Amino acid sequence: MEPAPTRKELTHQRIVETAARAIRRGGFQGVGVADIMKEAGLTHGGFYAHFESRDALLAEALAHAGRESAGRVAQRTGHAAPGRSAFRALVEGYLSEEHLISTETGCPVAALGSEMPRQAPAVREVAAERVRSLIAGVRKTLPGGSAQTAAVVASQLVGALQLARALGDNAEGKALLKGVRRHLLEQFDTPTADQA
Repeated sequence: MEPAPTRKELTHQRIVETAARAIRRGGFQGVGVADIMKEAGLTHGGFYAHFESRDALLAEALAHAGRESAGRVAQRTGHAAPGRSAFRALVEGYLSEEHLISTETGCPVAALGSEMPRQAPAVREVAAERVRSLIAGVRKTLPGGSAQTAAVVASQLVGALQLARALGDNAEGKALLKGVRRHLLEQFDTPTADQA
């Protein structure tokens, strides 16, 4: 049995969770250390007891956001309803109206993709791992799918979500998601034994 986390570990986790939401909501440049600490209910002065630098926090927050997102995808695809393939569950969840409006809790690649290349090396390294993880997650849902096909599908998922968010939570944004969902399912969905 693992020992209970210390107060410092719990505080550290609270800062990371707050930062993970904040960077998806406002972008890497849109949040400062003082803002994150205030949102976490802590003083700015306590930051350096937990992190060497802002970039160290951003890297850890991005990794945390990616694990959260990957966990939701794994749960969605691992428990697909009878008659639904894991791929269908992935596409319908990722390109859902709920994900459209859930920027601060959604996929960090879609929320931060255009900013990732301009970050410090430690953050870029975590960002690249998040992209690889997304592609690997997609590949697991494609029966016999290649890494190249998974990369194409992941690109379509991320791009569609980004474009729909740019259009807004309105009929136009929702129609874009619906169209891409339909296209991906027509192209790549394999009926399960229950559907055949």
